[in-house]
Amino acid sequence: MPHNKRTAHIALTSHPGQKKDVTSFEIQWGAKTPKERGPLIATNTNPLQRNAIGAHSGSYSVYRALAMAAGKLAEDFKPDLTNTEPVEKIGPHPSWKDPKKIVSLDPWGADVATVYKKELEGGYDIRPSIAVTKAHIRMAELDDLIEKGELEVDGKIVKPSHDVTVTKAAIEPVWYLPAVAERFGTTEGELRKVLFQETGGMFPELVTRHDLKAFMPPIGSTSVYIFGDVKAITDPKKELTVRVHDECNGSDVFGSDICTCRPYLVHGIEESIKTAQKGGAGVIVYYRKEGRALGEVTKFLVYNARKRQKGGDSASTYFLRTECVAGVQDMRFQQMMPDVLHWLGITRITNFVSMSNMKYDAVVGSGIKIVNRIEIPADRIPADASVEMEAKKAAGYFTPGKVKKKGDLKKVKGRGLFE
Repeated sequence: MPHNKRTAHIALTSHPGQKKDVTSFEIQWGAKTPKERGPLIATNTNPLQRNAIGAHSGSYSVYRALAMAAGKLAEDFKPDLTNTEPVEKIGPHPSWKDPKKIVSLDPWGADVATVYKKELEGGYDIRPSIAVTKAHIRMAELDDLIEKGELEVDGKIVKPSHDVTVTKAAIEPVWYLPAVAERFGTTEGELRKVLFQETGGMFPELVTRHDLKAFMPPIGSTSVYIFGDVKAITDPKKELTVRVHDECNGSDVFGSDICTCRPYLVHGIEESIKTAQKGGAGVIVYYRKEGRALGEVTKFLVYNARKRQKGGDSASTYFLRTECVAGVQDMRFQQMMPDVLHWLGITRITNFVSMSNMKYDAVVGSGIKIVNRIEIPADRIPADASVEMEAKKAAGYFTPGKVKKKGDLKKVKGRGLFE
């Protein structure tokens, strides 16, 4: 059956009032075109049209529900998507048509208003899961680098005002459950069961509708900041610098000096700007995975436990205290992290601003080549972050100054210390 046609779905057993024989679009993940793939519909303005589990906006869907409960938002509201399309064209790339390359986002999610125009006009409430725009950023550390002459004011990327021009994208998670299960070495059935249980039964379709394969989980979005010409990202003749950064609110926003997160983020931005100014491109991918995806409450509990332990805070017990509170050291895992890079069409990274072996292994394992691993300069590491750095080195988080390839270690052009 052609996947651009509608197919009948039976009613949910958990929704006995729902009518049967309702038409909706069937999803063919990894199809060559968005029309063949079919639009993803997770809205409730017409529940009978839904062909995806969960809800748009990730964790913000709860606030939308609150707005409805408070009478501030109409339950049948449909957004006007006029002029909301991306200001910069990204893709399509060959990776978009590979059902195993991208499993945690909808590569066609930015083009809803154009490719599904007829369906929208026909009453289907299809919403974008990706938005692409242009903006400026400004950071105190970048101001300092400009004043010191370490960053050039070129008038194009770095303005005389010290504002830095960027193209930026916001990406909501969309999981294709069969492929996500495969990435994590489990079965789709087991994944659905655990997701259903651990969200307190929030999404009954996980266990009642195995015909629905796409899931929009209630988690945070991902941000992408691009420096320089977007087209340079996929040009094999151009240099590409990439930093994949996991959220750390205390450091990134409030400047806490207990870790290297903001300094490494700034260093990634600095290297991205310099690469863009040489005619290449720089990319910062910012994942909402606070506290190694353990959450900020857990993170602060661990801080307390470490600082109160007998003998004081130490590298040897750094991750032990995390395990005692959270059960694991780290829940980022990184298996799905490279999907954003594949959405951008990246096949080769000249400079990877990270010394994390987990990130490196995930990127290279997904088929993307990394040439150089760029370390954070030693003078950027806060004094209070030394325990973290020593703990990570002891735990094998890093391969200092080297690149791992199939068990072999080869020297690269690294500098500074660690991430």
